[in-house]
Amino acid sequence: MEFEAVIGLEIHVEMKTKSKMFSSAPVTFGSDPNTQINPIDMAFPGTLPQVNKQAVINAIRVSHALNMKIDNLVVFERKNYFYSDLPKGYQITQQFRPIGSDGYLTIQTSQGEKRIGIERLHMEEDTCKQLHSWDFSLLDYNRAGIPLIEIVSLPEMRSGEEAAKYVEKIRSIVTFLDVSDGKMEEGSLRCDVNISLREKGSTKFGTKVEIKNLNSINNIQKAIDFEISRQSIILEFGGHIEQETRRFDEGSKETVLMRVKTDAVDYKYFTDPNIAPIKLSKEFIEEAIKSSPELAESKLKRYKELGLNEYDSSLLIADKDISNYFDSGLKSGCSAKLLANWVIGDVQSCLNKDGESIKAFPVSALSLGKLILLVEKNEVSNKQAREVFAKMIETGKEANELVKEMGLSQVSDTGELLSIIKEVIDANPQSVIDYKAGKDRAIGFIVGQVMKKTQGKANPALANKLILEEINRR
Repeated sequence: MEFEAVIGLEIHVEMKTKSKMFSSAPVTFGSDPNTQINPIDMAFPGTLPQVNKQAVINAIRVSHALNMKIDNLVVFERKNYFYSDLPKGYQITQQFRPIGSDGYLTIQTSQGEKRIGIERLHMEEDTCKQLHSWDFSLLDYNRAGIPLIEIVSLPEMRSGEEAAKYVEKIRSIVTFLDVSDGKMEEGSLRCDVNISLREKGSTKFGTKVEIKNLNSINNIQKAIDFEISRQSIILEFGGHIEQETRRFDEGSKETVLMRVKTDAVDYKYFTDPNIAPIKLSKEFIEEAIKSSPELAESKLKRYKELGLNEYDSSLLIADKDISNYFDSGLKSGCSAKLLANWVIGDVQSCLNKDGESIKAFPVSALSLGKLILLVEKNEVSNKQAREVFAKMIETGKEANELVKEMGLSQVSDTGELLSIIKEVIDANPQSVIDYKAGKDRAIGFIVGQVMKKTQGKANPALANKLILEEINRR
């Protein structure tokens, strides 16, 4: 029997706003436990939530990028449950009127292009971080109240690869829009997978299994591939799939049972009485979309228009900060192709060697662009430019200043070069005879002598041209 996987994903994205979803407490990562909270986060009596405006703008931008219908009425509900991860005893969320609905995303897979439907995008607050030991649990409420968007796909993915590509694209969208840093290892982007198997050709859903809190795109694909294999074996031997929640064990590369699901939890949703519905004007929604940062797909198209090939363009947009660095360098007026070569090659090599972020790189993009302009104007050679680049990293000085200090300015004055060339040819008449006899290597010898006399500062292209002209005149 041949089975088909039915996969849907729920992605939680932490927004990097300055303050929390409903309070003025700061949003930070890595602070001491329970230091980034205030009375609203801790549900003290008499406290009232206030909606974070930037979080609403962010949700609109992501909804637009996902081709969704945007609701102009923001309404929040209470999701009631008794658990230690939220002190209120409920979570503020959007259950009945999500801000975004009926969207889709197009992904590229090894099988070609595929469109994945997205059911909804809603805003809510995050829960606290729980650290479990054998006989006790520790609660860090710093995370409680951080703005979240939850993106719920339709069950239209059929493989681990498709799911991985889908998450990869969602991550690209939220990072390029500057909504989130998308760091799965820090919990900024978290993914739950719902997966079932059914006989190929059937339209009936099988029993759903949930895989919780996957923390990398690689693990998402591995967990799904394992679960497809696990469920297929059970069904092949006539067994039944239990409705359960599982987790992915990175050591064994297998999903592991967490708990068996029985009845659905009744959260008794009702409209939060402390948050009045907010009517969004058409102008507010349009401005949020219009002022959105540029998405990776748009940058890819623009880079191709600048003359970059697919490979170079893809490398640049693989990281938002690298892409932004490249864009800043273009403001110098230098060649896009040369700048891309330097960023992908020399700059990336330095970052990999030192384990640095591009944000901490000592050479600004504009300074790099100015160095490249010196190469384009034949004021320094490529070899000299790399010497200057190394000094720029070391000293933080600008290229023009270092070129003068290091005495690297190329000799590009035609009169000065021609005088040196004549001197070299006069001293080596045999080279002229050899060249005219068909020995092309004789030119290389003369070029070498000219470079020696100028201490390597002669413009190579101009020197070659003038040498040939001078020899042909004799």
